[in-house]
Amino acid sequence: MRTLPTALGHIDDEVTTAPEWDKALCTRLARQLGYLLLWPPENTRLRLLDLVRETDVDAVIAPSPAHVDALTLDRIMHVCDVETATPRETFARYFGGRRGCPA
Repeated sequence: MRTLPTALGHIDDEVTTAPEWDKALCTRLARQLGYLLLWPPENTRLRLLDLVRETDVDAVIAPSPAHVDALTLDRIMHVCDVETATPRETFARYFGGRRGCPA
């Protein structure tokens, strides 16, 4: 069991124009929010959602919402929070609540 909440840093290589700056933004935000920041392996072929499940993190931190497409964002929000640095936004994890069949 971890003593600190953990977050997975995510920078989309196709979106970023300054990867070092984006990494610094994510690192700073993680520190401000009290997360232990983990980074995926350099040449991973796993999708972001699979990485989130595999690493069992509490949040994903990205430099901006552009680094996570809408469908992936929706899927991740079923598992954990998504935090973005610029603009500063929190996409909170969906909370439970599936109702059973009314019949």
